[in-house]
Amino acid sequence: MKIGITYDLKSDAPGNGQANAPDDLQEEFDSPATIEALASVLRGLGHEVVKLGDGRQLLERLLADPPEFVFNIAEGQGVGRSREARVPAVLEMLGIPYSGSDPLTLAVTLDKDCARRLAQSTGIPVPRGFVAYPDEVARGGDADLAGLLQDHGLDLPVILKPACEGSSKGIRGKCLVERSGDFVPVLRSLCHDYRQPILVEEFIDGDELTVGVVGNDPPEIVGVLRVLPNDAGPFIYSLEVKRDFRRRVRYECPARLPEATLRAVERTALDAYRVLGCRDVARVDFRLRNGVPYFLEVNPLPGLNPETSDLVILSELAGCPYATLIERILGAALARTAPGGIVTTPTT
Repeated sequence: MKIGITYDLKSDAPGNGQANAPDDLQEEFDSPATIEALASVLRGLGHEVVKLGDGRQLLERLLADPPEFVFNIAEGQGVGRSREARVPAVLEMLGIPYSGSDPLTLAVTLDKDCARRLAQSTGIPVPRGFVAYPDEVARGGDADLAGLLQDHGLDLPVILKPACEGSSKGIRGKCLVERSGDFVPVLRSLCHDYRQPILVEEFIDGDELTVGVVGNDPPEIVGVLRVLPNDAGPFIYSLEVKRDFRRRVRYECPARLPEATLRAVERTALDAYRVLGCRDVARVDFRLRNGVPYFLEVNPLPGLNPETSDLVILSELAGCPYATLIERILGAALARTAPGGIVTTPTT
């Protein structure tokens, strides 16, 4: 089978050519080494591989010589909350089957507040929180902005994060706000740098967990990864930590949790996967407090870097090597898209 790979590559230009851009602007994008690792696995399975990229180049290649199937890991350019949905929408318009979730799921899950509201509507626990919008931050005085926490019934500590980003973009150590005087400066800084709404949530002081899920009928748990900090004190899985993960954290998979807690985490991950309409693969993030898994987000385009991506790390710790993981994702997608294949819709 001729399989195309869609992706966005990191650019050599700092900030992708944008002046005064944050240094994580391209954090979601992939390296040529990641694309080649994925392509190598697909070739090893007997497929012809075509590297399609994204943007105008992708459109031209699809129209000139369309593949039979697309393995999609394209994140999309810019800051729009629907940017991950563009490639699947084009592929559906052209009638080309592809791996992963559909445009609606990719748009909804990139918007963390939309995703948490949908999850909460089905009884999945989420941290208490609210969204601050750039226009209200720009026109608000410091006193008004400081009062947002009280207005929404939140006490410190809280965590602030760009509402429509992945790969921990914008989530730095400073985003865990423990002092009242830090809240407004961090809020203004994030609005300025990321040009989008900012999600403000209560800080769940507990274990950081991420759960890998693969498949459709039914979806299966690949593993539950617990992220254990090497330093004492309140911990968030920030971008600084992820960039220095070998020194800053230890990974535990399977997570050494009480059996009942582990089952609750797995069950909640599958519930979130289904209600948000995920297909073929996703990674679901939680914070665990008093045995309760609090939903943070779903990533239906999880990183597939063979050395540094959380899904790959947890998969290998769970006994599923990189090539096997890719084969499972592809197999699920091919089974779903085959004539008479699986129809996947959210269940409530």
